[in-house]
Amino acid sequence: MDMHTVVVGTSGTTAEDVVAVARHGARVELSATAVDALAAARLIVDALAAKPEPVYGVSTGFGALASRHIGHELRAQLQRNIVRSHAAGMGPRVEREVVRALMFLRLKTVASGHTGVRPEVAQTMADLLNAGITPVVHEYGSLGCSGDLAPLSHCALTLMGEGEAEGPDGTVRPAGELLAAHGIAPVELAEKEGLALLNGTDGMLGMLVMALADLKNLYTSADITAALSLEALLGTDKVLAPELHAIRPHPGQGVSADNMLRVLAGSGLTGRHADVTGDAPRVQDAYSVRCAPQVNGAGRDTLDHADVVAGRELVSSVDNPVVLPDGRVESNGNFHGAPVAYVLDFLAIVAADLGSICERRTDRLLDKNRSHGLPPFLADDAGVDSGLMIAQYTQAALVSEMKRLAVPASADSIPSSAMQEDHVSMGWSAARKLRTAVDNLARIVAVELYAATRAVELRAAQGLVPAPASQAAVAALRAAGAEGPGPDRFLAPDLAAADAFVREGRLVAAVEQVTGPLA
Repeated sequence: MDMHTVVVGTSGTTAEDVVAVARHGARVELSATAVDALAAARLIVDALAAKPEPVYGVSTGFGALASRHIGHELRAQLQRNIVRSHAAGMGPRVEREVVRALMFLRLKTVASGHTGVRPEVAQTMADLLNAGITPVVHEYGSLGCSGDLAPLSHCALTLMGEGEAEGPDGTVRPAGELLAAHGIAPVELAEKEGLALLNGTDGMLGMLVMALADLKNLYTSADITAALSLEALLGTDKVLAPELHAIRPHPGQGVSADNMLRVLAGSGLTGRHADVTGDAPRVQDAYSVRCAPQVNGAGRDTLDHADVVAGRELVSSVDNPVVLPDGRVESNGNFHGAPVAYVLDFLAIVAADLGSICERRTDRLLDKNRSHGLPPFLADDAGVDSGLMIAQYTQAALVSEMKRLAVPASADSIPSSAMQEDHVSMGWSAARKLRTAVDNLARIVAVELYAATRAVELRAAQGLVPAPASQAAVAALRAAGAEGPGPDRFLAPDLAAADAFVREGRLVAAVEQVTGPLA
């Protein structure tokens, strides 16, 4: 585990801290300010709990049962019961990094001092993260409204020493045993605390933050592969000129065009439309080549919008009811996941379109009628071997699934809780399908990279000189083990190695050795 420490205060957190805790095991520490805010808010809740008047979430039931006043003697049981009843998830286990993000982001809201949770409960949440104890959370159980209820409930169950959790060694055991092994006392929940642990958009937000981190790498990678494909197809880089993009000033478009232009600097392949034997002169390149900056750039602008939404959520306190600075405890609708759900769906749409344009360029590289002098399917001996024919099939299958995953989840709503919760966001579902889409996109970009580097090598064999950045990409991919030695190295393409090369950021790093930092 990374020994870097993330300090949780009252003013939210950053995307970088979420990734550090979720993926890299960074330790978590509550600030003194957060502990003071927790204690102050708890005094307010305790005072309300002592009054005879019912207060939602403190001395009443929940959801459609909010009209029932609960006596003092039953309130601890009420808090236990809401956690136990709501821990009703089903299906496969959710990934460890998602659960850690979920736990950390709930702690972030608790630490804001707006939930009324006691400091010792917040400290136990931090202790679980630091011990590497990960509750078993299931795929299904959140409608993305009133919080990610079932996922958060399974986490709260672990705090109580109940249910199952995974230890730092990867073994799933009863949560009580794991807590005892790490010297952590189970929490006995008091008024409002059970509800406060369940009411948040933390799961969908955590998945949004991690998807954005991955997509930023993939969009830069896709700019690189688009440039390599343009080069291998003997396209023109004139369409990347800054003055052309200045007259349609979408920021992402200009960034993508600049990235591509820098990758192609010094290329001896670009702009050779009329120089290939048997080719009629070309006036312009196909859309998938010529319009790469427009498509990639529009996706980049969508990422920027999603970044803004994620940034707002990261400094939000999402709970119901909330403790306000003036001492009021008010019911609200801030738990609704619509803002996050929408951008999760937007990202699935642009990811599908990026995958689609990557696949079109790959197909063009493999088709001897459109590749301008490259062998069929980039084979060493077409007919005797099939080259990268089936690699493109795999890519096409992934693109087809991406299009299905682009169907918005947030356009749906299923009423629940006896029509009290009659409009929900489905944000958790949007986040789950986006994770699959991002995973697929990395594979799609990897196939284009594999084909484009193969094509660039074939151009070099024809006596043309690729750009230095292209040569760096070819050399780094080969060193990564995606290609075997000798003339038969493409007969069994190691697409998994190419996939890892892309998603781990090694493609970008290799090219930046030549170009300097890319956006």
